[in-house]
This record gives sequence, C-alpha cells and structure tokens, in this order.
Amino acid sequence: MGTVLNLVNPPNTTSCLLSPSNKFPWTKPFLSGVFIARPITPVQRCHVVRRSRVSASLLGNLGRLKRNLQDVTSMNYWVVRDYYRLVESVNSIERQIQSLSDEQLKAKTLEFRERLARGESLADLQAEAFAVVREAAKRTIGMRHFDVQIIGGGVLHDGSIAEMKTGEGKTLVSTLAAYLNALTGEGVHVVTVNDYLAQRDAEWMGRVHRFLGLSVGLIQELGFDYLRDNLTSNSEQLVMRWPKPFHFAIVDEVDSVLIDEGRNPLLISGEANENAARYPVAAKVAELLVKDIHYKVELKENSVELTEEGISLAEMALETGDLWDENDPWARFVMNALKAKEFYKRDVQYIVRNGKALIINELTGRVEEKRRWSEGVHQAVEAKEGLEIQADSIVVAQITYQSLFKLYPKLSGMTGTAKTEEKEFLKMFQIPVIEVPTNLSNIRIDLPIQAFATARGKWEYVRREVEDMFGQGRPVLVGTTSVENSEYLSALLKEWGIPHNVLNARPKYAAREADFIAQAGRKYAITISTNMAGRGTDIILGGNPKMLAREIIEDSILSYLTSEVLADDIDDNELSQKVLSKIKVGPSSLALLARASLMAKYVGKSESKSWSRKKAKSVVTESLEKSQTMDPMELQNLVNEQSEMYPLGPAIALAYLSVLKDCEAHCLYEGSEVKRLGGLHVIGTSLHESRRIDNQLRGRAGRQGDPGSTRFMVSLQDEMFQKFNFDTEWAVRLISKITNDEDLPIEGDTIVKQLLALQINAEKYFFGIRKSLVEFDEVLEVQRKHVYDLRQLLLTGDNESCSQHIYQYMQAVVDEIVVGNSDPHKHPRNWNLAKLLKEFMAISGNLLDERTMLQSLENLHETSSIDMDNFHLPNLPKPPNAFRGIRRKNASLRRWLDICSDDLTGSGRYRTSINLLRKFLGDYLIASYLSAVQESGFDDGYVKEIERAVLLKTLDCFWRDHLVNMNKLSSAVNVRSFAHRNPLEEYKIDGCRFFISMLSATRRLTIESILQYWSSPMESQELFVS
Repeated sequence: MGTVLNLVNPPNTTSCLLSPSNKFPWTKPFLSGVFIARPITPVQRCHVVRRSRVSASLLGNLGRLKRNLQDVTSMNYWVVRDYYRLVESVNSIERQIQSLSDEQLKAKTLEFRERLARGESLADLQAEAFAVVREAAKRTIGMRHFDVQIIGGGVLHDGSIAEMKTGEGKTLVSTLAAYLNALTGEGVHVVTVNDYLAQRDAEWMGRVHRFLGLSVGLIQELGFDYLRDNLTSNSEQLVMRWPKPFHFAIVDEVDSVLIDEGRNPLLISGEANENAARYPVAAKVAELLVKDIHYKVELKENSVELTEEGISLAEMALETGDLWDENDPWARFVMNALKAKEFYKRDVQYIVRNGKALIINELTGRVEEKRRWSEGVHQAVEAKEGLEIQADSIVVAQITYQSLFKLYPKLSGMTGTAKTEEKEFLKMFQIPVIEVPTNLSNIRIDLPIQAFATARGKWEYVRREVEDMFGQGRPVLVGTTSVENSEYLSALLKEWGIPHNVLNARPKYAAREADFIAQAGRKYAITISTNMAGRGTDIILGGNPKMLAREIIEDSILSYLTSEVLADDIDDNELSQKVLSKIKVGPSSLALLARASLMAKYVGKSESKSWSRKKAKSVVTESLEKSQTMDPMELQNLVNEQSEMYPLGPAIALAYLSVLKDCEAHCLYEGSEVKRLGGLHVIGTSLHESRRIDNQLRGRAGRQGDPGSTRFMVSLQDEMFQKFNFDTEWAVRLISKITNDEDLPIEGDTIVKQLLALQINAEKYFFGIRKSLVEFDEVLEVQRKHVYDLRQLLLTGDNESCSQHIYQYMQAVVDEIVVGNSDPHKHPRNWNLAKLLKEFMAISGNLLDERTMLQSLENLHETSSIDMDNFHLPNLPKPPNAFRGIRRKNASLRRWLDICSDDLTGSGRYRTSINLLRKFLGDYLIASYLSAVQESGFDDGYVKEIERAVLLKTLDCFWRDHLVNMNKLSSAVNVRSFAHRNPLEEYKIDGCRFFISMLSATRRLTIESILQYWSSPMESQELFVS
C-alpha cells in the first residue's frame, strides 16, 4: 500500500522530519484484504514513496476509467446531458444580454411579467431569464454563473434536488431559479440552515435580485411564523402571504433540513409549573438505581426499562405504592431522570452556560439556545445538573419540517450530499436527486479507513497524523463528534506542542467561528471542529482574503470606537496564529488604515466610546458593504467632501479595498504553496450513523478542483458500534493474533465492507424511524390543515362568513342532539325524548315538556303537507320571526335542503319526522339567537367582532387539548403492538375519533358561549374581547 504514502507526501517533498515521534502508518497485505499497520521511519517512508509512483499512477488511471464507465451507464448522466440544451440556449443569447445597458437589463423583469400575463409560461422564459440573472450577477457581485451552475438552476426550477459538491457555488445557483419563479409575483422562499447564512445570502445575493427590481426580505423563523399566524386573533398581525403563503421553496442544505432536523418538530409551547418540584426528587432516585440491576438500557432505541428490583427500590424511596398511580404519578419523572443520566451527556448533547442547559446540535456542533427537549426531558437534565427547573411545556402549536415543506406546491433543494438518501427523498417528498457535474474535476484522495481496537490507539494515531501533516506545512481539519472529544484531542496536541484552533459549541470558540474557518486553509493551520461546525463557509486554500481583510480592519478600528472588550479567554498557546505567515500590508494600505483609525479615534472621542461592541461592528459592516456597492472614486470624493465631518464610513471602505488587495495577493501565493504540498487534509475521528454526514466532512477537502485528502480513523469502542450491537470481538481477536499491541490499526477491503454494512443498517434503521414519524404526522397533518384553513377563513373572511359559521354550528349541534336520541325505525314514543330535550334546553333554555313534544311529533307524522316557509311543530311555540328578508329565507331553505340530502338520519319510516325535528329545533335556536342580538342594540360590526372572537377562542382551546391528547396517544399506541395490533392503524382510528369529538365539543362550546354572551353581554365582554 505504498500508494497511500505517495498521496499524502507529494513527489517534490524532499525533506523528512526525523523526530522520534514522527512516524506514519504504513500498510501491507494480510489475510484476504485486511491490513495491519505498523509504524515506519521517515527514511523508509521516502523509499516507499519512490517505489510506489508507477503503481499509484496505474491504479489511478484504472480507477478513473471505472468511474467514467459507471457515469455513462447511469441515469443521472443522461438527465444532466439533457440539461446541456438549456446551457446552449443561455450561452447563445449571452452576448445579446451583455450589450444591454443597466436600465435595459432591469427593464427585462417588467417585460417577462408582461409576457407571462399574455399567456407565456416560465419554460418559455427560462433561458432568457437565466441569461439576465447571469449578467446581473456579473455586474453587481462580480460573479458569472458557470455552465454547470446553469444546469443546477435548471434542476432547481424543475423541482428537484441539485447535488453540488462543496465550493461549487450553490448560493449563486439559487438566484437563477429564485428569480424565474418570483416573476409570477407569488413569492419564493430560499431557506437556509441558520440565521447567519440567511442574513448573508439576503445581503449578498439580494443585490442581484434588487438590481433586477425584485424585493428581498429576511425571514428568520419561517416555521414559527406559520404557527404564530395560526394562533393570532387579528388579521392585521398576519405576517405571511395569506391565503396562499407557500409557492416555491429552495432549501439550502436540504438533507440537513428535511432529514437530520426532520425528527425534531417545531413547537410553540405554553407553561405549566405544577410538577417542577418532582424533577429534583426523581434525579436523586435515579442516582440510587444501578444499571443492569435496577434498569436496562437500550442504546439503539434511546430507552430505559425498570426491572422488578428497580420498581421496588424506586417505590420505596418515593414512599408510594405504585409509580403509575394516576393520582400520584412518578413513573414519567423517574424514567426521564434515568434517560438524562444515561443518554444526555454534558459537553456532548448539551453544555451548561449561565445556569442553563443548552442543547448542542449533534450534526452541526452549534448551540441552539431557543430549543428545548420536550416531554419533561429538558427538566430532567436541569435537575441532574442542579439547575433551576424551567416550566413544563404545554404544546400550543406544532408542525414537523416534513409537513411544513409539503405545504409548498413546488419544492427543490441544494446540498453536497444527497445521493445516498435519494430513495428517502423520492418516497417522502417525490423529489429526485440530480448530481450536477463539477466545474473542475475532483482530484481529492480518500485514504482507506483505519479501525482501532481501542480509543486510546485511535487518538494516538490521530495525533501522529496531525503532527506529520503539520511538519509538511499542510492545513488539517479534524472532525470530532462532541465538545468532549474535541477538547480531549486539543489537550493531546498541546502536550506535543502542536499549535491549533478549536471550533466547538463553547462560547469562547463559537464567537470566532468565521475567523477560524477563514484561516483553516492556510499553511500550518490545524483546526479541530465538532462535526460540521462552520458549514456554509468554504475553507479556501491559503485563507479567505475577505475575512482576513475584515479582521485587519476591525483590529485597527474597533478599539477606538468602543471600550467594550471581547470576552476572549482562549489560551494563546492554543491558537495556530503564531505559526501562520504574517500578512504584509503595503504602504498605501497602511496610510489608509492610519487615516481611518484617526477618524475612528475622533468619532469615538466625540461619542465618549459609549458604543457597544455590537454597534461598532455594525458600523464597520455597513462601511464594508459600501466598498462593494460604490466606486472607489465615489468613496474618495465622499472623504474629501466631508473631511470636516469625519467621514468614517467611506474612510473604512477605502482602507478595506486597499487591504483586500494585499490579502488577495498573500492568499493567492500561500494557496499555491498549500496546493503544492497536497492541499487540505481532513481527518474524521468517528463514522457517523449516515454515510452522508461523513461525506459532508470529506467534502471540505478538494473544493473547486483543489488537491486534498481525507482519512477516517475509528475505534471499535466508538458509540455507534455499541449502539447497534456491532460484533467487534472478531477484530480484537485478529489484532491479538498478529501483535500484542492493541493500539495498531487494521485497514483494507474487509474492514471497509463491514463498516459500510453497519452504516447502511444504521441508515435503514433511522429511515424507518423517520418514515414512522412522517406516517404518524400525516394523520395530524390532515387535521391541522382542516383547523388552520378554518382559522384563516374566520380571520380573513368577511363579517357574514362568521355569522354563517355560527348558524352552521347551531344546526350541527341540534343535529347531534336529535340524531343521537332518535331512531328512524322506531315510533317517537320509543325515542329518548327526555334526554333530547334536556340537552337542547341546556343550550337554548326552556321549551316544552316531553309529553307535548311527543304529541307534536305524532301529529306531524299524520300531516300530509307542510309549508316550509312558515314551518313549526304543532303545539310548540313558533320560532321568533327572525327569518325576514330574501337572504335569511334562502339560508333557511338551504339548510332544509341540506338536511334532506345528508345521510345523518338514515333510512326508516320516521326519517322525515326526525329531519323535520332537526329543522324546527335548528330554526328555533338560530331565530332565538338573532332575536337576542337584535334586542341587545349593538351595531352589526361589534356583533361580528364578538362572533369572530368566540369562534377563534373556542377553536384554539380545543385544538391545544387535542394536540396534547394526540401526543399522548402516539406514545400509548406503541404498547398495543404487544397485542399484535398495528400501532399506526390504531393511531389513525383513535386519532380520527379524537378529532371528531374535538370538533363536536368546539361547536357546542361555541354555541353555549355565544348565547351566554348575548344573555348578559356586559358580564361576558371581558371574556371574549381581547
């Protein structure tokens, strides 16, 4: 396996570091594709490199030939080939579009909209619109879409997922499809994974759209905006485009949003404090219980189960006879305390900051301050850590990401890693994944996975590889799975004197995330990162000149504008700055920096340095934006014209432009040095539960045709092996037979196949979980749509629609009462008239007794004809004369026709009597209500306001209770599988029954409340008008 060494050490590397620790794993064949790695000296390594060049070249050519054959025979190849017709169309009119002036280019937007209005389709405009966007991007942000980016735009417009490798310009690609679909005027949402990227893209790519006459806004909580819009009681508080808030979405990092975050529902919660005192008690009980004696742990399911001994001990400690006693329930609290003890580890799943337990996103490594675990888990973690217990949450509104994005009639996405999950995207969202070719060939080298028997051996080899790369000067990115692991490796590197940066969820590191990523591609830069922290920011070989120039500007300016010092407790020895080459700033840049600093000093003095650091940084940011939108001559004129007013902004902008040129020259030179050395080397310290996540880390190296390499090192003690009960004994025995040193790795085809099989099994397992969640949520999705559609109709509809809903509710309540207490096959004397009258009078007040009602129904059955205009039951009082006028008479007649045509009553001899009773009682209730409203003397506007308020409040009240019941049901139905019943079918049946009951209760409470209000409006006013 000399090829490995040839790839890591470039052919022109002539020097070797000869320290005792400088050893590198060399591999040789052993036991049918398994390799045992042994350390060799640097001198031996150099000989092996020379011997292996020919074989490496031959193997490389064979590998490329194999990949080319696979490409040609794949469906993706032919799909992409078809998109080249679009590219040819765009290229053919590029010169024509280039000849247009700025005003003519902007006028194209209006022209496109007029053509759409005349009947042309978006497909007719696509090529020309893409050419317009390409030219606008070139003029505004200095970036021209490559041909492969045009393909990506076509894929997005067609409602597919564009898989584009890291560094291929996905953000720029989105402008093509976004502009084209925004021409309809229905709005386009470009969704990103965090607020930073959303703001960056709105400012950066927004310049292209604004230039072309489109408006650009920033929505930071799309899902929560949707939920809040469906909680508001005033149409003026709506923030989305109702009645059609969703049109077309382009989801950046679509795999992260729809798959990784798909398991986490978006919740809006209320508070309930009655159980806060139970959590600390349960935490103490959990400390008493011993794993495998008092409870069993299932890592794969993230579940715990109490044994008989555990139940007895817990009941004795809590002085209760039954943990599951409904009057004194302790089971939920004890189980959550055990979960917090076993599954929720500090510095892995959460960190403690300022007395709060904050969740760490396991996929991005970032802290998510606004998120909390539900169902009491977060409170259990707070109790374990001895923190103040926050209130229990009661779900007020919820939706999953899958359900949210299914609301879009047209959905597309971008990512660098989606092909491995294509089946899931097709099954769940009916969206295909198209691999877009790279602009330049990918020459990254993925080295074989190394497996270690022990974690100790793995970390030692990671340290050696980092040291080896550092000796060569190559930048290294090490991906870890937790804060704990990143800090363990950091301590290990400190012991050996290897300078490095750490990027994880701790505030002192997270605050400098952008700075660390900007420098991660520089010569000698070593960066330890938790998973994909920094995702969305490219690692540029030689450094990111814009970020470095900004850093120089801020270092020169901020101290004059604010006295607030950045709380930075990072140890200087921990940083790699001391080994990074110093950026040489030219004389002209130094002069402009000095002038900007002098102006900042005067401005700061005049403001008494009272600005916060945040405000000072915002001033710098605004100045840098000016440098991108204004000509340098304009900036210089501003400086000259406002010389007496200290024109700080233009001065900073001019200094930035000059410093940026120096940084670009430095980064270009250093980048060529790094490429010559082999590019960025990425080390993965653990396999993830999905190949896609590993590929995201690999994708950091080899961007845009750059050289680079990756290596994954795994330990058989890693959590994934334990979670999925992977048999690691065979590997340990194999190593023991060969050598006494358990810290040596094994590698080769056999181990790769075993690990790949494990990952595929893990992917299938988690796909099953997500599929089950989607299927369960689909039940709630239908119900949610019904409730939210009704809510929006009430909010945005006219006044008359609220009244119609009140009348419909009244008739529906009457129908339930009558149908529930009558039988079309039996004589009225055999109906439950007593209960019928009791229920009706509970809503409407006194009417008549049972005997009179029975006599009226008997007389009615013998009647040959009925006048429906003046219908009432014999011997019963006539309804108040409220149905005057054509509109109300027509409404009454329509209700009668609806009663006759529905099948609520069923067939039978007395069907007509039941329907006439439904009509009479419905008329009586509605007429009594109209009469009460008329007698109140209030104007029509106030009446409608009260009706809308009552309808919304009762609907919201019962919907909240329904959500709680459905969440409880989803947990409860799993137990029914022991009785060989399908949990999903049980959930559908019971969920439907719950929903029907909720709607019935909503209607009844609405009618009771509205009638109560008009019986004593002054007493009820506070209740219903907010």
